[in-house]
Amino acid sequence: MTTDHLPAPRAILFDLDGTLADTAPDLAAAINLMRTRAGLAPTPYEVLRPTASAGARGMIGASYGIAPGENGYESLKNGFLDNYEAALAVESRLFDGVPDLLDGLTALGLQWGVVTNKAARFTDPLVGQIGLASAGCVISGDTMPHPKPHPAPLLEAARRLNLAPGQCWYVGDDLRDIQAGRAAGMRTIACAWGYCGPVEPLTWSADYLLETPQALLELVSEVVLAERERQLAA
Repeated sequence: MTTDHLPAPRAILFDLDGTLADTAPDLAAAINLMRTRAGLAPTPYEVLRPTASAGARGMIGASYGIAPGENGYESLKNGFLDNYEAALAVESRLFDGVPDLLDGLTALGLQWGVVTNKAARFTDPLVGQIGLASAGCVISGDTMPHPKPHPAPLLEAARRLNLAPGQCWYVGDDLRDIQAGRAAGMRTIACAWGYCGPVEPLTWSADYLLETPQALLELVSEVVLAERERQLAA
């Protein structure tokens, strides 16, 4: 998609796991603690990492081969979440380039916020511990009655920022993120630096597929500055 005459965003909204933050190490540690306590071998990290954006569903599916609704899933889920809550910011960190990205957005006069399917019991303490406390809004998976891919969480984020949905862009590393953003009427960016899961990002129909946080900052800067130039010339 060309950036010519593309309306500039007023805010950039982000998914959390796999988009702003690399949380896979702590998620993997939580599931493997369950396994070692039960006398089972840990699941290799390279098997768990691609499923991190799917949270408990992804971790349990990759480690135990059990899906929601199947026998034993709820017990495994509760144990996994308890382990994770007790150690959710041990190795989790922002992806390389994300601090500069957020600083750059602020310098451009844009707001930014977090919209995640992670429950608030994990999101609220995590954002404060990994450098995201200055987010303009934080919408968790249980903030609204429906999580992504439903558009409700994104629409609520726009409302809290006092913006129309069309003034926001949404960035994520999962198909659900792009589906939610499109349903909310936002421009969508698939971030290839994230976990991305089993579905090829090129098939998501995102407006942009970007490889690095720096590429996103460059895109946003180009669009914002182009719009300001048009306004000065008018």
